[in-house]
Amino acid sequence: MKRNTKAAIEATFKSKDTEEWLDIWFTRPIGYLFARLFNAFGVHPNVVTVISIFLGVFAGFCWYHSSLGWTITGIIMLMLANFLDSADGQLARLTGKKTLWGRLLDGFAGDLWFFSIYLFLVLRLTPEPMPFGTGQPWGIWIWILGFFSGVLSHTRQAALADYYRNIYLLFNGDHSELNDSRELAAEQTCTPWRRGWFWKIWLFFYQNYTRSQERMTPSFQKLRSAIRAEHGDTIPPELGREFNRRTYRLLKWTNISTFNTRAIVLYITLFAGRPWLYFVFELTVMNIIFWGMKAAHEKVCREMTAKSGVVV
Repeated sequence: MKRNTKAAIEATFKSKDTEEWLDIWFTRPIGYLFARLFNAFGVHPNVVTVISIFLGVFAGFCWYHSSLGWTITGIIMLMLANFLDSADGQLARLTGKKTLWGRLLDGFAGDLWFFSIYLFLVLRLTPEPMPFGTGQPWGIWIWILGFFSGVLSHTRQAALADYYRNIYLLFNGDHSELNDSRELAAEQTCTPWRRGWFWKIWLFFYQNYTRSQERMTPSFQKLRSAIRAEHGDTIPPELGREFNRRTYRLLKWTNISTFNTRAIVLYITLFAGRPWLYFVFELTVMNIIFWGMKAAHEKVCREMTAKSGVVV
């Protein structure tokens, strides 16, 4: 990769600290090429996001079928969706077309991908025999397994990983998209139904999503309140450096909780003809990472809140 091209790609990162190695060397360079192409034709980043939604949802449909051809097609579709998911953010930073609407749509895209994936895998497995030679079809049990691994595990893991990344960026003073549910609620209340009904409804759901992230991070919320009480909305550089020094080691677990690890495990289980193992992986390995990451991050926040000496 030429030095000037590498520098141009890195300029489209939110922060190199929060980028996974596979993204740095594979996804982001390809996404950057797509971003340059879309920019040449004047395509808006939100349009790129919508295209990625259709590709990701179609990937889920492909995996309703168990043949090798459909499996490979689905993998290609999801990889393309991921490249475009990278490209929309890079295009937004290249062109300066960054909006809250774009951030909301971008987060919604990943949710739709995996909703489709879970739905079609469950539909595919329902009539198939359970493992270990029982001969009984999965039936309702695969729906229960899918619900616990998707709604009660995957959704919470991805939400917390996204929140931790933006916390790190906030303390780094670099491209943070950390929202406050109270500010979103105030905007939602002030948005008129007649002229902004769609945005008002969207904000209602997004504030609830943000509130769920805040409920998972009580110690961080106290730290954030202590910092605001003492310093306002400006985080002192030395405080930001200390926080990020102490939480930097957790970024590798945050990255595992996002897309790449899930996708690789999913591809392996699909090729093996055992996609139910992906659900088991979510319930076991990913939840262990989730709870360990959460405990470590909250511990740092409690210690730094106590150090601040501000009662919250």
